[in-house]
Amino acid sequence: MAQKNDKIVLTGAAGLVGQNLIVELKQQGYTQLVAIDKHAHNLEILRKLHPDVKTVLADLAEPGDWTSVFDGARLVVQLHAQITGKTTDLFVRNNLTATERVLAACKAANVPYMVHISSSVVNSVAKDDYTHTKREQEAMVAASGQRHCVLRPTLMFGWFDPKHLGWLSRFMARTPVFPIPGDGRFMRQPLYERDFCRCIAKCIETEPDGQVFDIVGDTRVDYVDIIRTIKRVKNLRTLIVHIPIGFFAFLLRTYSLFSNKPPFTADQLKALSAGDDFKGVDTEAVFGVRQTPFEAAIRESYTDPRYSHIVLQR
Repeated sequence: MAQKNDKIVLTGAAGLVGQNLIVELKQQGYTQLVAIDKHAHNLEILRKLHPDVKTVLADLAEPGDWTSVFDGARLVVQLHAQITGKTTDLFVRNNLTATERVLAACKAANVPYMVHISSSVVNSVAKDDYTHTKREQEAMVAASGQRHCVLRPTLMFGWFDPKHLGWLSRFMARTPVFPIPGDGRFMRQPLYERDFCRCIAKCIETEPDGQVFDIVGDTRVDYVDIIRTIKRVKNLRTLIVHIPIGFFAFLLRTYSLFSNKPPFTADQLKALSAGDDFKGVDTEAVFGVRQTPFEAAIRESYTDPRYSHIVLQR
């Protein structure tokens, strides 16, 4: 079982989950954290927030001396993921090739344990590059022989979020009109990032062997009501306008022609309206984590003075 002074390596550590997880692990007393990420800007944010955390700038899809940081590690938290992108090769490179190299590094260094962060999309009816590669990534970990557990979170929100609800929150604050696809009655089960990080921390502490945990937000809420909640907690006067789904998808496709990193894609619109209803574990019973009430979590995410103003680059 992991001790507070054990070496813990986090891949993709400068992203949404990693930034929040480091805050949580430090609060719980972990002292030897190593953060690897290829995004220089976001890694610099992490370094400034946590000068006591060792940071390594590296592209895990490429061979390099980054593998040496796995020596002496008690465990690895595998967080790196390509979530949005315009081409299939990006997902293959960052979800599959990078994972293959990390697993090889773990084997070479005899790392005893891995917490692998997958996604609820492996159970989704959606069919896109993210879903396909996350399924294959999870299968790769299971077949590797590496002692591990798997956590599959639903859509997450929280501090540092450059995409999803974070982007929507910032967009709403600077526009007089906010478009909603269709009637907006797309049921979501958003998961508060800090609650999820507490579940990860419990897995680090207990090292469940070979188990898979579906981690789902306790609150079932329609997309339009998420938007209304954000508007309410931020005291915005933005007008919410409903747009036909077909036209909304056309606008997204048009936007993607002018942006290499669109915050919301046509594939994500399809996933939004796919009708998924995920079933998850009781986080309080399994991890001792009572989930934060949805509106309180939204308020902390987007109005808390500690981290709500810090936004990662996509």
